[in-house]
Amino acid sequence: MPIDAKTVAMLREMTGAGMMDAKKALEEVGGDLEKAAEELRKKGVTKAAKKSDRATSEGRVHAYIHATGKVGVLVEVLCETDFVARNENFIAFCNDLAMHIAASDPSYLTREDVPEEIVAKEKELVASALKEEGKPEAMIEKISQGKMDKWYGEVVLMEQPFIKDEEKTIQELLTEQIVTIGENMAIRRFARFAI
Repeated sequence: MPIDAKTVAMLREMTGAGMMDAKKALEEVGGDLEKAAEELRKKGVTKAAKKSDRATSEGRVHAYIHATGKVGVLVEVLCETDFVARNENFIAFCNDLAMHIAASDPSYLTREDVPEEIVAKEKELVASALKEEGKPEAMIEKISQGKMDKWYGEVVLMEQPFIKDEEKTIQELLTEQIVTIGENMAIRRFARFAI
């Protein structure tokens, strides 16, 4: 089935993919836009994973001050080249990220950054609450894991749902940006200030 340029353009607009990648994805799924977008996302995760070991020695420290002037964020986002660090898509991503941090107030960047004593205390609180509810001992561990994952989703930036699209996490948003921009990127650190 021949794929017209208008459909390719629509898919590119939806996904940020290159023209040839968009056309190939549409051909693979018989012209279905949704399936082609899903196919590109799957391939994008693979492409992003291949880039993950490339050095990120450039980047940007981005500042965001909320309209009220009472909340501000600094976020350091790394990339491979200074060319990308000045790219308007990269800057827009940094701004979205800083705005998200201002709104969601994460405490840590990744799960690994959460101190073990805080994790242990939270697990203890969850387990004791489940025991008080009368949950069977055999189920407490499984339920606890689900509650801990939810807790991580609240306090860890990379696992929080993105404020502009709650269907994806910050990690998924970062992966999309790596695919769209074509370079490895990393969120190194952030600081949120509030009065």
